[in-house]
Amino acid sequence: MPKLILLILLSMFCYKIAIADENYFVMLKNNKVNVRYGPGFDYPIKFIYKKKFLPIKVIDKKENFRRIIDLKNNSGWIHISQLRKNKSFILLENQILFSKPTKYSKPIAKISSGRLLLTKKCKLNWCKVITENYVGWLEIKNIWGSTS
Repeated sequence: MPKLILLILLSMFCYKIAIADENYFVMLKNNKVNVRYGPGFDYPIKFIYKKKFLPIKVIDKKENFRRIIDLKNNSGWIHISQLRKNKSFILLENQILFSKPTKYSKPIAKISSGRLLLTKKCKLNWCKVITENYVGWLEIKNIWGSTS
């Protein structure tokens, strides 16, 4: 009997790990992306994203569609052709962009919360990012999206 309980607990633990691995960040490939009520082109459009590179979280999948959720908890289904695995994120608090991956380097600009940033590379808790006219390093904290 104790072996059966142990086996059940181990199975539940492995199942939770498998589910956790299914949640990952992607970004939108185009400036106009339809989000549908269900996983198919037959389902009506729920809303339309109009922001290329916007980071979104994949929470489920069915064939060639992914169920996503965004920063504001909007959810729906998007065809995989509209998604990219590149790295982008949105700042959840104001931060300073630096010339090197240290707080002691030259500050370049103040980046406001809500700003969309594209990740070029990361070192420890710092990422080199691109936003409009600026390229520099940000300390990675309080973000929505992926850096790795």
